[in-house]
Amino acid sequence: MRARSAFFAGMGSAAIIAVGWQAGVGTLVSALPESQASASGTSNSVSSATSSNSSSNSTSTTDTSAAAPAATTAPVASGPADGTYDGSVVNTRFGTVQVQAVISGGKITDVIAVKLTDADRKSIQISQQVAPMVRSEVLTAQSAHVANISGGTYTTQAYLQSLQSALDAAGFTG
Repeated sequence: MRARSAFFAGMGSAAIIAVGWQAGVGTLVSALPESQASASGTSNSVSSATSSNSSSNSTSTTDTSAAAPAATTAPVASGPADGTYDGSVVNTRFGTVQVQAVISGGKITDVIAVKLTDADRKSIQISQQVAPMVRSEVLTAQSAHVANISGGTYTTQAYLQSLQSALDAAGFTG
């Protein structure tokens, strides 16, 4: 019995380490958005590596001039277009959450709560208290990677997950 317990404890620890390794450094709140961001970050690093390889392989002056226009087009493509972007609908045990992100001038200028948890009066009360605090933190940080609001964990996590999907749709990397 002891050997079995030790085995399962070891396997559990290994699983936690593996998940933590993949999620990267961050809190549980930002783990879901972080995994989405790291996926897009991986493709950015691949394109960076590709441009680095083409730069290192280019020894003639013709290849160097070809690399220069690629550098000027990259920042234009990475900037988010101004507009309002819908986040995904996130289900929690207390109801659904959906937000919209308003991007203007390359910055998050507003976050609009389209739907907040409403399973009961307590859920509604918590959502009404937590949503403005999370919105303020997001606007200050210019990111969905903010700390969890104590007492509103489900609302905070769902809000940030929906926001991250809206930011991804906008192409916002800020």
